[in-house]
Amino acid sequence: MVKMIAGAMTGMLMGTVLLAGMVAAGQIEGKIKSVDPSTRSITLENGTELIVPAEAVTDQRLLQAGAEIRASFEEKDGRKVVTTLEPAR
Repeated sequence: MVKMIAGAMTGMLMGTVLLAGMVAAGQIEGKIKSVDPSTRSITLENGTELIVPAEAVTDQRLLQAGAEIRASFEEKDGRKVVTTLEPAR
């Protein structure tokens, strides 16, 4: 019985450690309200701020106010960091 409980506790602890190392991911569509080149960030009309690394953008024309975009991102340190950026369909 003690071995069973110890095994279950070990499994739960390992699962917690694995979850702590995971990065939250998401996808969003919207119209760009503003672009800040100094921080490499864009703000969508709904107020969402996205950080856009250079490697995430294949078409620089997407980085302008009024562009309709779809972005995949990862949450890192409380910020949404874009992994891919493309025109909205």
